[in-house]
Amino acid sequence: MFVQILGSAAGGGFPQWNCNCANCAGFREGSLRAKARTQSSIAISADGVNWVLCNTSPDIRAQLASFAPMQPGRALRDTGISAIILMDSQIDHTTGLLMLREGCPHQVWCTDMVHEDLSSGFPLFNMLTHWNGGLNWNRIELDRSFTIAACPSLRFTPLPLRSAAPPYSPHRFDPHPGDNIGLIVEDLNTGGKLFYAPGLGKVDAPLLEMMADSDCLLVDGTLWDDDEMQRRGVGTRTGREMGHLAQNGPGGMLEVLEQLPRQRKVLIHINNTNPILDEDSPQRAELARRNVEVAYDGMSIVL
Repeated sequence: MFVQILGSAAGGGFPQWNCNCANCAGFREGSLRAKARTQSSIAISADGVNWVLCNTSPDIRAQLASFAPMQPGRALRDTGISAIILMDSQIDHTTGLLMLREGCPHQVWCTDMVHEDLSSGFPLFNMLTHWNGGLNWNRIELDRSFTIAACPSLRFTPLPLRSAAPPYSPHRFDPHPGDNIGLIVEDLNTGGKLFYAPGLGKVDAPLLEMMADSDCLLVDGTLWDDDEMQRRGVGTRTGREMGHLAQNGPGGMLEVLEQLPRQRKVLIHINNTNPILDEDSPQRAELARRNVEVAYDGMSIVL
């Protein structure tokens, strides 16, 4: 299984266009050793030819252009995209569907709750019907694994996660199973298994067991501290309120990952305020000590 990190940042990317926090300002001034990052999205393939997108960020056009297999050039109009899986209905994970309108119809897999949001509060499914039929919805059932015809040797198992619906959602403060999912992706040929959860608010015992059964953990790296955005003066909500488990502190992501010694551990969906973006920071050194990696745009993983 091939996993390509197309975008590794949280909403707004890094540096965020309107932000002058220490990280964003330091990057622009050249005083911070860090990599620019686009908004979170990955691509998965069993053969390196047919690819499944997991989320479509607003940066999708540049992300596709940066990864050659996405334009195989087999016909006058062509793409390496075989299907799209939406992990949630957040704007920074779905707006890219508008940028892909010329390639409609697309096969899109998502839960009932995500489909409801994207047919009402942010009606992408309705809007895109005007482009060659738009989006063909395939329902993700939370208690059932599924395969995709173009990638038959990959098995996808959805995991309902404790997180939050988007701010625009009618049930923002009334969470439902299916608002946000993780995925276990298993290559039936190689046996390689990926656990992917860019939005993860809580890890309970059953979820920890599923993580322990995976070879690579690609998990929520949004914030270092739960109150990070408040302390940096750029927000009012905590990470938990936004549905993200911070790395630092009791019960944080680092404590969770410490219980999983044999897995490859990679943080993704990194907010522009997170000090781990600074490659010379003590937080980044702490990750290295714990054998935890930080995803970057263009990173490739083979399982």
